[in-house]
Amino acid sequence: CILGTHHEKGAQTFWSVVNRLPLSGNAVLCWKFCHVFHKLLRDGHTNVLKDSVRYKNELSDMSRMWGHLSEGYGQLCSIYLKLLRTKMEFHTKNPRFPGNLQMSDRQLDEAGENDVNNFFQLTVEMFDYLECELNLFQTVFSSLDMSRSVSVTAAGQCRLAPLIQVILDCSHLYDYTVKLLFKLHSCLPADTLQGHRDRFLEQFRKLKDLFYRSSNLQYFKRLIQIPQLPENPPNFLRASALSEHISPVVVIPAEASSPDNEPITDLVEMDTAAQSLFDNKFDDIFGSSFSSDPFNFSSQNGMKKDDKDRLIEQLYGEIATLKEELENFKAESARGAVQLRGRASELEAELAEQRHLKQQAQDESEFLRTELEELKKQREDTEKAQRSLTEIERRAQANEQRYSKLKEKYSELVQNHADLLRKNAEVTKQVTVARQAQGDVEREKKELEDSFQRVSEQAQRKSQEQAEVLDTLKRELAASRQELQVLQGTLESSTQVGAEQSTRIAGLEQERDSLSRAAVRHGEEMAALRAELQQLRDTLSHERESSKVELETLQTQLRDKESEERVLRQRLAEEQLALLQSTAREAERMVQDALSRLEDPAHIGCTGSADCLLSRTLAASECVERLRDAHSKYLSNSSAVGSLLPCLALFAHLVSDTLVQGSATSHVAPMEPADRLLEMCRQCGSEAVSYLSALQDPGKMEGADCSPVMTCLGRISAIGEELQPRGLDVKQEELGDLVDKEMAATAAAIETAAARIEEMLSKARAGDTGVKLEVNERILGSCTGLMQAIRVLVLASKDLQREIVESGRGAASPKEFYAKNSRWTEGLISASKAVGWGATVLVDAADLVVQGKGTFEELMVCSREIAASTAQLVAASKVKADKDSANLCKLQQASRGVNQATASVVASTKAGKSQVEEKDSMDFSSMTLTQIKRQEMDSQVVRVLELENQLQKERQKLGELRKKHYELAGVAEGWEEDGEW
Repeated sequence: CILGTHHEKGAQTFWSVVNRLPLSGNAVLCWKFCHVFHKLLRDGHTNVLKDSVRYKNELSDMSRMWGHLSEGYGQLCSIYLKLLRTKMEFHTKNPRFPGNLQMSDRQLDEAGENDVNNFFQLTVEMFDYLECELNLFQTVFSSLDMSRSVSVTAAGQCRLAPLIQVILDCSHLYDYTVKLLFKLHSCLPADTLQGHRDRFLEQFRKLKDLFYRSSNLQYFKRLIQIPQLPENPPNFLRASALSEHISPVVVIPAEASSPDNEPITDLVEMDTAAQSLFDNKFDDIFGSSFSSDPFNFSSQNGMKKDDKDRLIEQLYGEIATLKEELENFKAESARGAVQLRGRASELEAELAEQRHLKQQAQDESEFLRTELEELKKQREDTEKAQRSLTEIERRAQANEQRYSKLKEKYSELVQNHADLLRKNAEVTKQVTVARQAQGDVEREKKELEDSFQRVSEQAQRKSQEQAEVLDTLKRELAASRQELQVLQGTLESSTQVGAEQSTRIAGLEQERDSLSRAAVRHGEEMAALRAELQQLRDTLSHERESSKVELETLQTQLRDKESEERVLRQRLAEEQLALLQSTAREAERMVQDALSRLEDPAHIGCTGSADCLLSRTLAASECVERLRDAHSKYLSNSSAVGSLLPCLALFAHLVSDTLVQGSATSHVAPMEPADRLLEMCRQCGSEAVSYLSALQDPGKMEGADCSPVMTCLGRISAIGEELQPRGLDVKQEELGDLVDKEMAATAAAIETAAARIEEMLSKARAGDTGVKLEVNERILGSCTGLMQAIRVLVLASKDLQREIVESGRGAASPKEFYAKNSRWTEGLISASKAVGWGATVLVDAADLVVQGKGTFEELMVCSREIAASTAQLVAASKVKADKDSANLCKLQQASRGVNQATASVVASTKAGKSQVEEKDSMDFSSMTLTQIKRQEMDSQVVRVLELENQLQKERQKLGELRKKHYELAGVAEGWEEDGEW
């Protein structure tokens, strides 16, 4: 190809052939095309550059296409095509430089035309050129496995072959850069060239390291002699240091004679020797036509030679033959010496290569031995972990069995307790019936006593009356007797009256006897009732004693149950702590794996975007907040481990993902932000490992704090925002209209929210009463005040924004001012969107609270969120305002009003919550000791069941996480990666 370009004085034929090659579909073919084209640019005709410039855009497109392929030759082809484009641009701008860059010092001075500005620009272009060369150098070395003998394999030599051209270019570029920097330091101040010196020192260190690594490869030792750069870089501040500079010279040794040419020489020498032998034999047989002595004319004159002359001639012939044999012998010995020297050099090269291979084999065996020890340690750790896991599972199974037995015992105890309660209810019922019967008996007794007393009084009265009657009768009898004599005429009537009185007396006596019998009968009934009452009292006391014994038995069983429950709680706490420690240990291993990936050379080809990094960082920050809350809950209540374990697993996953994504983003970021991002990733990983290690130690668990991890994530997010492209979603000329639209939308959202609050307040007054009406009126009134304060804040923000635009735009239009200050404009848009959204969410939360479907905490969070959004709007509005502006003072006053209204909303919400909770508090006054104890046992059992259910779910989740972790670790370590052919 090189000879063809010189023959046709151009590269038209070359490009006509190249255009038919599938360079976009075969990476290896594209790589070899780049190598050939690089040689043509260096050693081909000068018109190669002119014929190739027209294809520069096609090479750029092909470079971008191959850059999307991160494996194999994709990245190599992309970087090599960029280098060729840079080389063509350099030689187009500087036509005095030949393709092989070989120039004298005088030609270098003429290239700059003795102008310091030209020298300055030429130095910058050489830095860019050398940087592309070094980038290709480093990429090739990064793609090779340097722990193996890659330089003796076909695949390794295919990648290393173009580096010979790169080494030749780098040696000349380094030399010219040093000379130009000395020339610039003699004309310009040292401070002006500080950037040139820093860039040169960085490229000097890279080039020195790459030359050193290349000189140790066996492939380059036969083809090129690579120079070594000095130990220290040149001191450009000292002009005399230029005399100490030695230009690096790359030596390409002359190729030894090919063994294919040796048989031809041997054939020529064999033909010469055969011809000489044939001539000698012809002379011996037929005689020589001419004498060896030109001055001996005897034979020419036909004179006969004597024996002495023939002997002399024979001796001359032998001498000539010996000379020819000596020459042949010398030639053969020289050829043999050359062959032996070549063979010796080949053997030395093979010996050196074998030594190198031996050293590499030793290193590889040492590496494999170390790796085997690590694998043994990992296997032991895995076996220990498996044993511990088996032990944990066995303990868990035993605990489940114990829990099932305990549950059965508890069921029996509940059944017994229910039977006892039924018996107690029956006994209580019987006692109640007995008490009622006793009351009835006592009432009957009282009634009988009253009736007996009445009968006795009546009998007494009757006795008195009878006595009085007897006395009367006696007096009447006496009177009768006295008057008997007087009333003899009335004897018959008196006799009849006496008979009637006797009859009455007999009736009264009979009545008295019946009353006496009734009193005796009532006395017997009273005695029977008293005996029955005593029997009931004895039965009741017996039942009370049996109930007391059963109650003591139940209390003993309950105490045993509580002790067993305490033991189970303690065991559960120990198992939960072990599970927490194992989870923290696995999370620490995951973060350690992510940290090791940051240093893995195989990870260099991975790239990422700043948007993805910000999303991962945001998710990790939210997870850290949840982890902090779960950790505090766990410290206050050790049974709340169920909420801590998922947070730990998610924390490890998101932090690891953030670290890997940060490393991938740094590969495509500028050097300074990339270094800061990598350093922040390492610091974040270290803080996460420290926090997880503290969680594994019970003594340090209380002092463990994840705030440093949160700080590192915030810094990573800040760096990601610096790397994120700004203002790409909205055109700059549309920003002004978008600001007005967003502010108008915010004002409309606030008006709508205020109207909805008024509507809800009227509905609450119409439909609610009592405490609920009071709470709703207080909350909705505070929300109305907050909406009014936000409305005042938005109006003040509009006035201040109008003042800023009028004072800062000058002769330009407001749209041009917004487009010029796009970052500030995007901040205003974001803040106004946040205020409108916060007002809508606040009204929705208030509506749910009024309806009884929402929680007071949601309303408080929404009010704080809208306060934060208004604070963001205030900050975005006053960032460009004059500090003495009256509108700024109004805006600050409105901001303080919003904060006060937010505090009022939070206070009214808290007061309403406490008032509702006091109303809805439970009443235990009507419950007995047994009922309270039963509810306590039911609550404990339900809580234990919930904990066991959560523990089972978390174990399943942990198993799935470990499985996914092992799969991801296998992909990252290349367990299923195909080998390169």
